[in-house]
Amino acid sequence: MKIAMLASGGVDSSVALRLLKEQGHDVTAFYLKIWLEDELAFLGECPWEEDLGYVREICAQCDVPLEIISLQKEYWDRVVQYTIDTVQAGRTPNPDIHCNDRIKFGAFFDRIDDSFEKVATGHYAQVEHTPTRSILKMSKDSWKDQTYFLAHLSQQQLSRALFPIGGYTKAEVRALAESFDLPNKKRKDSQGICFLGTIKYSDFIKHHLGEKKGALIELESGEKKGDHRGFWFYTIGQRQGLGLSGGPWYVVKKDPGNNIVYISRNYHANDKKRDTFYVEDFSWVSGFTFEVGETRHLRVKVRHGELIYD
Repeated sequence: MKIAMLASGGVDSSVALRLLKEQGHDVTAFYLKIWLEDELAFLGECPWEEDLGYVREICAQCDVPLEIISLQKEYWDRVVQYTIDTVQAGRTPNPDIHCNDRIKFGAFFDRIDDSFEKVATGHYAQVEHTPTRSILKMSKDSWKDQTYFLAHLSQQQLSRALFPIGGYTKAEVRALAESFDLPNKKRKDSQGICFLGTIKYSDFIKHHLGEKKGALIELESGEKKGDHRGFWFYTIGQRQGLGLSGGPWYVVKKDPGNNIVYISRNYHANDKKRDTFYVEDFSWVSGFTFEVGETRHLRVKVRHGELIYD
């Protein structure tokens, strides 16, 4: 099978690449250059150079051809600008989800030819292909499972997706990296938002939205407890970075129009709990749909991790 393998320089994608090669597939590795040098150079050195160095070593060891594709403009237009706009609107963005559906399985699909039957990544996920649809399934490792970040893939995108390490745990992947003697076998997992690397999220937001002094107001009493530097720096449930004594204090509400952040010491109180939520932008990745007025009992994963709520 002819496969396009997205290689990042991390252990997971490197093991995935080696597994595909061992299975006898016709593999070409692709490194996507999305680092925005002009936009983010002021914040630090470019991390992509180290990543690409590892990718070159892995490809040389596996005797796999490597192509480098620049998707910087597409990444800015489809992911970074979305992140800035969402934060400015007072909501919490999820750029890693859109890095997958808009870039890795979006813009990248548009740049390669149809001779590649599958596009493989190092995600901890599984996909079952049936005659009528492709079904996204959780990985063997429930803690590392990354289906949350793949939830916006369309049927067309999922039909070409391949996740070689989805049937392994992280410990097993690490063991494979050792047995293959991969150059990056000791490399730590990457953390944080995909396009920021080691850059602090708050520094990125400050660069684009600046700071604007506003009030920290206790929700229950309406009393001002201090000042903040802009509502866009805070998310609901946050307790760090408020700089207040007598806590712990939690962010419980934001008023973007008036630049007010509401806080409370009773975040877990019954009156703060909700059993009804307004949600939008559904992506029924496996073709599942609701009829108007229909009610169903579903399980939900609200963030990356092993917890699934009934």
